[in-house]
Amino acid sequence: MQKPAARTAPALLDEMARRQPDWEAVVDGPRRWSYGQLRQESQTVAAGLWALGVRPGDRVAILMGNRAEWLSSYFAILGLGATAVALNTWLTPPEQAYQLNHADVTTLILADRFRGRDVLAELDAMRAIGLPTLVRLIVLGEGLPAGATPFADLASLGANVSDAERENLWSAARPDDVACILYTSGSTARPKGVPLQHWGLIDNMWEIGERMHLGPDDRLWFAVSLFWSFGCVNALFAVMSHGGSMVLQHHFDAGEALRLIEAERCTVFYGTPNIALALAEHPDRTRRDLSSLRTGAAIGTPEQMQLIVDLGVGQICNVYGLTEAYGNSAVTDAAAPVAQRLVASGEPLRGVELQVRDLETGQPLPRGQVGEIALRGHIMPGYLNDPETTAASMTADGFLLTGDLGLVDAKGWVQFQGRRKELIKSGGINVAPAEIEAVLRGHEAVASVFVTGLPDPRLDQAIGAVVVLQADASVSEDALRQHCRQSLAAYKVPQHFVFVAASALPVTSTEKLQRNRLAELFPTLDAAP
Repeated sequence: MQKPAARTAPALLDEMARRQPDWEAVVDGPRRWSYGQLRQESQTVAAGLWALGVRPGDRVAILMGNRAEWLSSYFAILGLGATAVALNTWLTPPEQAYQLNHADVTTLILADRFRGRDVLAELDAMRAIGLPTLVRLIVLGEGLPAGATPFADLASLGANVSDAERENLWSAARPDDVACILYTSGSTARPKGVPLQHWGLIDNMWEIGERMHLGPDDRLWFAVSLFWSFGCVNALFAVMSHGGSMVLQHHFDAGEALRLIEAERCTVFYGTPNIALALAEHPDRTRRDLSSLRTGAAIGTPEQMQLIVDLGVGQICNVYGLTEAYGNSAVTDAAAPVAQRLVASGEPLRGVELQVRDLETGQPLPRGQVGEIALRGHIMPGYLNDPETTAASMTADGFLLTGDLGLVDAKGWVQFQGRRKELIKSGGINVAPAEIEAVLRGHEAVASVFVTGLPDPRLDQAIGAVVVLQADASVSEDALRQHCRQSLAAYKVPQHFVFVAASALPVTSTEKLQRNRLAELFPTLDAAP
């Protein structure tokens, strides 16, 4: 498929609606929107927002599950030249209020309920904290606070906007304008606002779709949350730029996911290892036909990636990236040998310059050596309202210091090795958890393992390994230490082990492992042995 000429999100929707106006774009339960209808619905919402006073540059937040209205609102906001702020549906009212205020949001579009929660009651709690910039509230659902506008009324509000005005207001965005602001998960501190520009949504995601070999016949199973960059940036625009269809699941439920993938013959899997494990372990798994699945995107250990392959996603793409770099910076080719795709994330995407830099000197390292990954090209313009953090994360020559450890192998493929802040300082020596994890995963009893530093009066940090065993397997700590000694220097062998179920691992609301909480899984420790 030819790369779209569009350089903004609304222009991309225009272009795809011209190319294939009747092709299915969105499936949301019984609703099926073609590309032409998605454009029409988005322009209707845009005209209503315009009538309410939303103008280019305004910040408009969305708070709802994966519904068709999320998408029509998103493209409406972007079409007006405003900026969409994607709010995490799992956050508490104080966390939501922080993001609304930090982004100076003037308009909030929300669904009154999410998974049985009363979102309007949560909004009251946010207002009690204070939302000084919020002046407009648009509600999808039956509840309607005083002064709020029903989402359904946007059509009548925009009816007086002429066709000519609609076209003009719809084309306000420019390629360098900020399209959306996404917030990092913030597992250790306040989340950071990440602005992403229109051009990057097109250029980076087109390249990701090319690595997956996407086309109009592909159908995305869309259960990853739209508020996440993996959703509203990566999955959405990778599939859309290739003319594919998006099958929405309002929120992840393993049984419903299996039914939906089978019924809609989905071909594209976007998900985390935890999602894949939930699908694999669900009692309906053996009764559902997932043979339509082909490709997609995920990141995990080789064993976790193999689990996704075993689900039937034979051409799953291992990816490396972060929100600040439009989701992914390196992606494997779907047609590459599976053994390679299990262990590495492919070459950097076109338009991405990737270096691995020495942790002490900051100088670029040769292939095969572990250092900090730095990126230039397809990256954010800087953190929102945070010049100090922006300056600390950028080099003088324009590279973003990711805080990720990695190497580039002999083929030029990126291998993620963990977070720099996760380095363990044991006896004055830096130890990379990923190196120890790779060795322990080689033991037949180990399903997955995560290594962390533990406070130690002699070593500064001792090495602890959190181990998830294979079903019905057992192994002693001494046996695992002996296994490690065959491949690792003595100072890299874990002093402490804890055995847990996969469900006990601490994760964020976006299903990312919270490595900073792994130490909580260990009982109170005396001095290291």
